[in-house]
Amino acid sequence: MERFRHEESKEQGEKEVRVLIIIPAYNEEENIAEVIEHLTSQLTEETLDARLSVDYLIINDGSTDSTLDICNRRHFHYLNLPINLGIGGAVQAGYIYAARNGYDVAVQMDGDGQHDIAYLGDMLKPLLEDEADIVIGSRFLKKEGFQSSLTRRMGIKVLSLLILLTTGKRIMDVTSGYRAVNKRFIDIYANDYPTDYPEPEAIVTAIMHRGRIMEVPVRMRAREGGSSSITSWKSVYYMIKVTLAILVCRLSYGIRR
Repeated sequence: MERFRHEESKEQGEKEVRVLIIIPAYNEEENIAEVIEHLTSQLTEETLDARLSVDYLIINDGSTDSTLDICNRRHFHYLNLPINLGIGGAVQAGYIYAARNGYDVAVQMDGDGQHDIAYLGDMLKPLLEDEADIVIGSRFLKKEGFQSSLTRRMGIKVLSLLILLTTGKRIMDVTSGYRAVNKRFIDIYANDYPTDYPEPEAIVTAIMHRGRIMEVPVRMRAREGGSSSITSWKSVYYMIKVTLAILVCRLSYGIRR
């Protein structure tokens, strides 16, 4: 796999930190090439910490459009899932790959172009300095860039409050799919990761494992092509399902302990 590396790290004798960027993609033919082009153009010696060695891996989640053809034609690095597992299964496949191949850090990025790789350094800094186990890129700390619709922001606030009430931990952007985790949580998520709409539940899982969670401000962009998996009619189902999942997850870990 092609690797983005800062050559000075060898000369300075620093321990190399291996980073895998996991990019789940389902029917992202309109976005995936631009996402990878943006990523590869930004990951240079000028932008990378000298300790870092960075790879990316697209998880093609059984796409029915030309996403797989584009990955093949453009020689992108990808893992092809023969059936659609959903976002949770696709992300977990990336964590399994990261765990089996000895990566120190895994970063989740959506395949729709909303997440900006320019914030990679900000995401990784707390992990490299051992200040956090999980870092979430939050659009709500500085409230810059794309903020999502009013309805979704209200739903996010409800889920944030629910997580606060059930765990005592306040997370502002609980549905952000832009995240970075250390080696410990690569192993945890490779073995235990939620399925549908997993982001809020994965936060509860992390808290129950006593993970140190930190949010850093990022700017997100509106999706330029394709459509979100959460349509208007699914919003009610999403809120009910995620609310129940958070409560069951919290109760389950409480019983285990």
